[in-house]
Amino acid sequence: MNGSQVLPELPAWVRWMPLAYVAAILAIEPMTPADWPVSFALIALPLVAAFGHGFVAVAVITVLAIAFEGVLAGTPCCAGRDVGYLWDRHYVAAYLCTALVGTLGTVLALHRTRRERTLADVRFVAEIAQRVLLGPVPRRIGRVHVESFYLSAAAEARIGGDLYGAVATEYGVRLVIGDVRGKGLTAVETAAALLGAFREAAHDEPDLAALTGRVETSIARRAAQLAGSDMDERFVTAVFAEIQPDGRVLRLVNCGHPPPLIIRGGEVGELEARRTAPPLNLGVLVDEPYHVEEHGFLPGDQLLLYTDGVTETRDAAGDFYPLVERVRSWGTLPPQQLLTRLHRDLIAYSGNQLHDDTAALTAGLAAEDA
Repeated sequence: MNGSQVLPELPAWVRWMPLAYVAAILAIEPMTPADWPVSFALIALPLVAAFGHGFVAVAVITVLAIAFEGVLAGTPCCAGRDVGYLWDRHYVAAYLCTALVGTLGTVLALHRTRRERTLADVRFVAEIAQRVLLGPVPRRIGRVHVESFYLSAAAEARIGGDLYGAVATEYGVRLVIGDVRGKGLTAVETAAALLGAFREAAHDEPDLAALTGRVETSIARRAAQLAGSDMDERFVTAVFAEIQPDGRVLRLVNCGHPPPLIIRGGEVGELEARRTAPPLNLGVLVDEPYHVEEHGFLPGDQLLLYTDGVTETRDAAGDFYPLVERVRSWGTLPPQQLLTRLHRDLIAYSGNQLHDDTAALTAGLAAEDA
């Protein structure tokens, strides 16, 4: 658990704010009359320091602030006052107020660092739990190269419901990516139920539509066990994919999920479903069988599956992340480099302020496997 004790690094401007505050006081002090000492503003220095420093540093800064107030009060060369001001009742009051505010700032800094450490611990445990849930995805399954990533939202310490999986079967390589509605323990339990059903049924069901139906049944059974009035709202959007053993055919079933991307020779296109099924656990509302769509899948092609946290990432202006345009601008990249580029680009685009978990899974046939 050593990694859990690493606190998030604060922006540099927060750490340097106390020094900038003192510099501003020193710049203004010579320009003000002796009867209007700006040095009284040093009373707030410990609170300024509490934003970006620990309680020990705040306590030290408090002592230095009191000493500095005395220097400005009794040094004619610096503040234009004689030494008699040093023990003037107004300055003595300033010393006492600075000590009081410094005590408060020290307590606040201690409380802040404890809360940050607790949040870091929670995020650490959440990430470990997420890794255990998703499990490792093989980087190569037969002729198919597979890569994945999961990026937790910076604004949340709760485990999300994004999921993905890849299984090698006699029917081909089968993939799934999904997004459970909601957050927290219920979403994780639903994601675990879906992945468990998928990993089991992927080996038993020769047809991708039947596999999707098996998973739908498991999710509906899981929802029926939930307490509360929102059990019918616990649905999952998902895409099920199957790459045939010969690597020439790609089959998809889309259950209300964002369309996958196909990357072929520098061109990027969305595999929009002609007949989209409802999200899992809502299939009972539509009495229709799942529709499997087939696409060609050649050496050099890549399939990119992702959750809506990718396309709903916003920049500072509030614009959504243009996934297709971004991927197209990168040209042809191997699966690992593609997801690494996507990972970094999402963080840069959002200013490291993701508000939803994101997950992506890519699968492709290397051109040399032709």
